[in-house]
Amino acid sequence: MPPRARSARLPHWRAALSTVGTPLVGIAGFIAAWWAAVVVLDVAPYIVPGPPAVAAAIRDQPGYLLQNAAVTLGEAMAGFALAIASAVLLGTILAASRRLERALYPMLLTLSSTPKPVFAPLLITIGGFGAGPKVVLVWLMCFFPIALATSTGLTATSAEFVELAQSLNASRWTTFLKFRVPAALPHIFGGLRIALPLALIGATVAELFGATQGLGVVIQNAGTNAALAWAAIVVLAAMSINLFYALTATLRALAPWIRHTTA
Repeated sequence: MPPRARSARLPHWRAALSTVGTPLVGIAGFIAAWWAAVVVLDVAPYIVPGPPAVAAAIRDQPGYLLQNAAVTLGEAMAGFALAIASAVLLGTILAASRRLERALYPMLLTLSSTPKPVFAPLLITIGGFGAGPKVVLVWLMCFFPIALATSTGLTATSAEFVELAQSLNASRWTTFLKFRVPAALPHIFGGLRIALPLALIGATVAELFGATQGLGVVIQNAGTNAALAWAAIVVLAAMSINLFYALTATLRALAPWIRHTTA
């Protein structure tokens, strides 16, 4: 029996348990490996503390970590939202004009391969220590994956779909909305999945170069308190994981047919 058919026959509670339990097992395995490595290799606690020390740091200063996590999350989500709006628009324009795509695509690829954190000091110098420079850096890091994914998806529509639209005398706008956009959604969603972790990375990197709040500031000001710095890193990782699964759930709710029409 094919794996998809077997999974379809699983009770809902077992499928949900597998969906939630499997990642938890992976996380537990990672924590166990981290703890074992620290103990076996006798790593100094001021370099890499063990999980109990990090857990104690989170327990002792939850308000401090959560307050700064909220700042980093706000910066990341603001830049991510701006990147989605602008990148999807540009990707759509590029897909609609082959000449414009040929003119701009090499520049987009060049800018996409440029390490965005190099712009952080310049942005801080121009915009100061507020949220603005962090949002701009997040936008820079997220914009290109989404724009390239949107353009690729909209230009990769199957010829059969286009021929079907033509046979139905569909207008260009109808063909775009009813055929090209649904066919491009897997590509666009892939770009969003790539860009989302970059949003938190961009916000944290910008905070390291100059900020008064945020998890980057917590890491920078931790000094010799390695447990606190690693606690901030753990909070960042937890935020990234939860955002990724929230995005995946949102995409499945908006486009449930993708799971059944792709390998």
